[in-house]
Amino acid sequence: MKIREIAYNVSKLFKKHTFYQSPSTATDKMKKTSIWEILVLTCTFLLMVDAIYLGVVLQKEYVQFNTERMSTTLGFLFMIASGLLFLFKASFFFYNLYRYFKYKHINSVSNEELPTCTVIVPAYNEGKQVWDTLMSLTKSDYPEEKLQLIAIDDGSLDDTWKWMLDAKKQLGNRLEIYQQPKNKGKRHALYRGFNQGTGDVFVTVDSDSIVKPDTLRNLVSPFITNENCGAVAGNIRVLNTEKRLLPKMLDVSFVLSFEFVRSAESSLNSVLCTPGALAAYKREAVFACLPEWINQTFMGQPSDIGEDRAMTNMILKQGYSVLFQRNAYAFTNVPEKYSGLYKMFIRWGRSNVRESIEMSKYVFKNFREGSKVGPRLLFISQSLNIIMSYPFLIFMLFFVVTHPILFLSSTFLSILILSTFSVIFYANRYETKDSLWAYTYSILYTFSLFWITPYAIATANKRGWLTRGLAEKK
Repeated sequence: MKIREIAYNVSKLFKKHTFYQSPSTATDKMKKTSIWEILVLTCTFLLMVDAIYLGVVLQKEYVQFNTERMSTTLGFLFMIASGLLFLFKASFFFYNLYRYFKYKHINSVSNEELPTCTVIVPAYNEGKQVWDTLMSLTKSDYPEEKLQLIAIDDGSLDDTWKWMLDAKKQLGNRLEIYQQPKNKGKRHALYRGFNQGTGDVFVTVDSDSIVKPDTLRNLVSPFITNENCGAVAGNIRVLNTEKRLLPKMLDVSFVLSFEFVRSAESSLNSVLCTPGALAAYKREAVFACLPEWINQTFMGQPSDIGEDRAMTNMILKQGYSVLFQRNAYAFTNVPEKYSGLYKMFIRWGRSNVRESIEMSKYVFKNFREGSKVGPRLLFISQSLNIIMSYPFLIFMLFFVVTHPILFLSSTFLSILILSTFSVIFYANRYETKDSLWAYTYSILYTFSLFWITPYAIATANKRGWLTRGLAEKK
């Protein structure tokens, strides 16, 4: 009897600790996650319904507010500027929609036509994930004799190098690994890879990304079908969608950003940013700008962020076409917490400010043959987002203080209208139930990330990756 009691107590003790999991633990977690997701989405739709209701009830207040603004010179000028900006943005949206329908991805060429390819995987504090990334690359449907795989440990503080050594042990001569003597930043790790690479095409893959077997061949095929192709952007999806709510929201955002926006840009041969998670570059185009790229500075400080956007900008400046391949997928990890998310956005925002300034130096010149209307329109649209961030921030704060109820109702109503396109677009491509996170993400961004662009402008000269610690992944 005592033996049974002891066994029972020991089993209870084990169940209290995190390293013990009963067979139903995973199911219980899934149920809790599902309940939490349903709760969040329910709250989201209640806010949307309230917005519609308030929009109807407060219709007279809206009219009165706009009438009061029109009665002052400053208010009148603001209304005119807002109207013109809205007209441009609406026209630009329909232009993008037209260009999206013009886009067609390029199917893979034959094995004989595929170019020699060097894949570079820079890694910092990535742990076992770098091993998973390298294994997914070796499963690629790409001629082994044409593929060079290079992994570079950028002075990691964890066991990243150990996992690289393990991958090397398994893959042998198929993999080359290098270790930086100290952490110098992703740009320097890529620079070493470019100089070690022998391929006609360079492919960069983040060490927290997984690729599909046909990704590499689909990604590099445009270099064969288009002689003027200098770079290709891959299609990025979120890998860790099952862990937290933020990745689910970001996946919907990524689909719109890549499969809609970059498709439209690609039809103009002018994708503005080839993502670090998956991108391909023509060897000649890279070495034509490599010294400028590695020594790039901003306001006297070395540039240690935005290496992907900078490389894209320099290749566009050379007159090359930069394309997007919708059929070349990479699945990457994204921040799961708010702190990681806003730091990532700050980094992207600062890079956007810097590279928009650089683009302004050539985009209105004769930088390439053929029509230059497309890249110029893309530049104007991005520049307006930067220029108008402060005026609209001031107006938003004024609106909040003077008419808080009108602000909330109009904001939620705008979110409902504008985000519906994202929902429809995602639902048409993937799962309908997941598309609804577009509404939640828009609310999150509007109320807790609105400050990113103004802050990024004010601190554009600051250095630092922000999310490269052991606890915080990119």
